[in-house]
Amino acid sequence: MTKIIRAEQSTEEEIKKILHPLVTEWFFSKFSEFSLPQKYGVVPIWKRKNILISAETGGTKTLTAFLSILNHLIILAEKQELKNKVYAVYTSPLKALSNDIHKNLIEPLHEIEELAAKKGIKLQKIRIALRTGDTTTYERTKMLKNPPHILITTPESLAIVLTSKNFVDNMKEVEFCIVDEIHSMDNKRGAYLSLTLERLNEVSSVWPVKIGLSATIEPMDEVAKFLTGVSDDREVESAKVDLNKKIDIQVLSPVKNIIEDEGLHSKMYVLISRLISEHKTTLIFTNTRSGTERVVSYLKERFPTEYGDDNIAAHHSSLSKEHRFDIEEKLRQGKLKVVVCSTSLELGIDIGYIDLVLMLGSPKSSSRALQRMGRAGHQLHNIAKGRFIVLDRDDLVECCVIQKEMMEKRINKVRFPRRCLDVLAQQVFGMAIYKVWKEDELFRLIRKSYCYSDLTRGDFLDIISYLSGEYSLEKNNIYGKIWYDKETKEIGKRGKLARVLYLTNIGTIPEESFIRVKITGTEEPVGMIDETFLSRMKKGDVFVLGGKKYLYRYTRGMNLYVSSEVARNPTIPSWFSEMLPLSFDSALEINQFRALMKKKLKSDKSKEETLKFIGSYLYVNKETAEAIYNYFLEQHSFLEIPDENTIIIEKFTDPDQEKKYLIFHTLYGRRVNDALSRAIGYIIGALGSRDIEVGVSDNGFYLSGENMMIKRALENLKEKNIEKILKEAIDRTDVLARRFRHCATRALMILRSYKGQRKTVGKQQMKSHFLLAAVKRISNEFPILREARREIFEDLMDIENAGLVLRWIEQGKVKIKVIETPLPSPFSLNLIIQGHSDLIRIEDKQEFLRRMHQLHIRNIIQRVPAE
Repeated sequence: MTKIIRAEQSTEEEIKKILHPLVTEWFFSKFSEFSLPQKYGVVPIWKRKNILISAETGGTKTLTAFLSILNHLIILAEKQELKNKVYAVYTSPLKALSNDIHKNLIEPLHEIEELAAKKGIKLQKIRIALRTGDTTTYERTKMLKNPPHILITTPESLAIVLTSKNFVDNMKEVEFCIVDEIHSMDNKRGAYLSLTLERLNEVSSVWPVKIGLSATIEPMDEVAKFLTGVSDDREVESAKVDLNKKIDIQVLSPVKNIIEDEGLHSKMYVLISRLISEHKTTLIFTNTRSGTERVVSYLKERFPTEYGDDNIAAHHSSLSKEHRFDIEEKLRQGKLKVVVCSTSLELGIDIGYIDLVLMLGSPKSSSRALQRMGRAGHQLHNIAKGRFIVLDRDDLVECCVIQKEMMEKRINKVRFPRRCLDVLAQQVFGMAIYKVWKEDELFRLIRKSYCYSDLTRGDFLDIISYLSGEYSLEKNNIYGKIWYDKETKEIGKRGKLARVLYLTNIGTIPEESFIRVKITGTEEPVGMIDETFLSRMKKGDVFVLGGKKYLYRYTRGMNLYVSSEVARNPTIPSWFSEMLPLSFDSALEINQFRALMKKKLKSDKSKEETLKFIGSYLYVNKETAEAIYNYFLEQHSFLEIPDENTIIIEKFTDPDQEKKYLIFHTLYGRRVNDALSRAIGYIIGALGSRDIEVGVSDNGFYLSGENMMIKRALENLKEKNIEKILKEAIDRTDVLARRFRHCATRALMILRSYKGQRKTVGKQQMKSHFLLAAVKRISNEFPILREARREIFEDLMDIENAGLVLRWIEQGKVKIKVIETPLPSPFSLNLIIQGHSDLIRIEDKQEFLRRMHQLHIRNIIQRVPAE
């Protein structure tokens, strides 16, 4: 097992001792002293020790990583000993980030070269080049003739380089490998990169020292293993650098009383505009692309003299690359007063001077909040200033708890996906193109990757069987891509087009498209919806498009057929697919706070005492503490507060629609609730209840239907059988069909590009429809089908923590109470209303909540005399 060593600080003298005089002089012309990350990182990197450096944004981590590398290259350049090879690889998940580092690395190098020229020191030219999917053929050809000494690239482009016949020879002696923004690799790109790093280790005759950089990350030991891989002969230093960087964070509401005050929406924009005017440059995070455009549009319309195209801009992933780069450049130059984005500017791009970050609604985790806050005061000693702006009471509580986690420096844990078989298939094909392998040799290398350290021989051989064409899928145009000799146990590439096929279909990010919505039986087009949104829905769901309600009937290819005659209320909001899920860690923190509040309210502590507790526990002012107190008091007086020890299920009948609801107060985050709601809904359906309607949020979920035998359903659902039940529940759903397409494309069963022809997403989906039926006939445990299920259970949902919740219930640690209520309790209102959010304006939502609040108060008052 990889050995983890706690990194120790070096003294200034120790660092100076290893630096070339030119580097030392340049450094101290820019900085007065070495930063804390540099004291931890520069010497170990120079001594060729693997190291993971975690420090707050703006903590000079990037310069720490490059300083020893530049020093090494300057020493060689002065001796005229630089070879035509790649000495260092810098890999980053974002093309924009790569461009940024390219820019920031070249400037120091130029300045050192100018200094050398002034002193009459002759240096060989140190070459730096950028290799991403956007690099032109001309630039790539230039790199072949004169390979860069420092190669800046993305995980995908690094894999291409390692498979390129001509360029791979330049990678035979890579000495350094920087992996930046490691925390953003908690997805299939991370699994892909972990295998690519093992491929780099194998190609290079010297060990490429791994340097991992991240702003906010836990658990450090696991991330360190991800960086270096898993092997008894490997060790890595771990430096968790606490810069004690000051943060100035507050939770704000546009009104004093979220429930009773009017004009919440318009007052929010007044507040936003006031905060913008008080600062030089403001960055606003909205969580959704549609929200981003809406905020920019509203600010321009509402304050035409303040905001125009010259000083406000939207930035999100749907915009063109050129447009995004243009906005980033204007930010650096200080030309923009405000930029509004979804999540696209969260990573460490240096976007110049930003002195305020606004977060509209909850960022859903402390690590994401800190990452966003790091955009303000990006420089080392600046104070990071951020404000949460909340519009409802659940958001208020959530943001206050996340603020507490930030103040106490408690970071949500990152989790890298394990044993992704589709990524494995793609990488094995790439490795077979590079050379002929012995089966054991290939298996051993793969298992050194952190993400595949527990890969079984059976799963590995299943992928070899698929790639070598043993599953008889030729009639579906799935041909063998490798050969496997069972006698010699050797594996190699098959066919002359193997390299071209691999290079033109590489990658893990699925192509998404839009689905045409049509009226069943008429082919009449209604509009378009996001494919991700469709994958969140199931047959029978009601959604809103263009202000009208539609019922999901069935899909054919890239078409969704619907009914327009719908009496039922919407079950899913249009922005649901873009919503960030609340982290499980933060959800448990909120549950713990609920338990403490429940105890305070039960013990008849004075209001003043409880307000003091809220203020000190959550670091909030009296006004905010009062709003939280009133919300909890209302729930406590009306029903009971669900918490870490109690799940409450409300039984409620809507008299207007004669609909029965079961409202589950399971505050564990949407991913856990997605798993629990599907499993319970499926069991209730199997017990005889038909047309079960489901609504899911971070705070819980609801089921609606007739004859819902909840007691029997809960008795049937256990930790040991949740996976089996979910496997049956998703078997014929769109979510499995779409995820199977993504996995089949990654595993190269479906080719996006073949002989220069691009296949549209629609054609890919049609192909996957027939493929899915074919592989199910062959085996329900076909490896890529198994991977599609794993992706749903572990990446989309959170089956592990759903199982943990069920274990707590079985152990009696968490009790379940089923309570009949005359109307939904205060804590359940946002869950009930979320499906309606596309039909009602914010003002109408406020009116509904106000009316419900009055009904709750009336109900509480009516019960007081009886007690």
